[in-house]
Amino acid sequence: MTAKVSYDDVEVGTELPAQEFPVTRATLVRYAGASGDFNPIHWNEKFAKEVGLPDVIAHGMFTMAEAGRVVTDWVGDPAAVVEYGVRFTKPVVVPNDEKGSVIEVTAKVAAKLDDEARTVRVDITATSADQKVLGRSRAVVRLA
Repeated sequence: MTAKVSYDDVEVGTELPAQEFPVTRATLVRYAGASGDFNPIHWNEKFAKEVGLPDVIAHGMFTMAEAGRVVTDWVGDPAAVVEYGVRFTKPVVVPNDEKGSVIEVTAKVAAKLDDEARTVRVDITATSADQKVLGRSRAVVRLA
């Protein structure tokens, strides 16, 4: 699979389609099983509060992965992402109800890096409950 987005058609400032990702306690249980991360802050409300958290929180790597989906969905090929990094700024708090939380993700092309390699830098913004949950979230993507 190759990137479906052409380097020649992308300009700095191009906005990627925004996405929202729901997160419930069931989502966290499934992620814990897949990742092997059974830290009780991700499933035990009593424990999470005892260690100073407001409630159970989503796994940081889960949050990072959901934010990265905006880029991989846009480019069409996960292998086109040659670099991806974030800083975790706030946790995604997940209440014990049927609604849970939502991670809202927007992204835009911030720079064309290398004409020969056809790479761009995409800056990503991820929020939950009106708080920025990832900082300095960036991906370098090789386009078609």
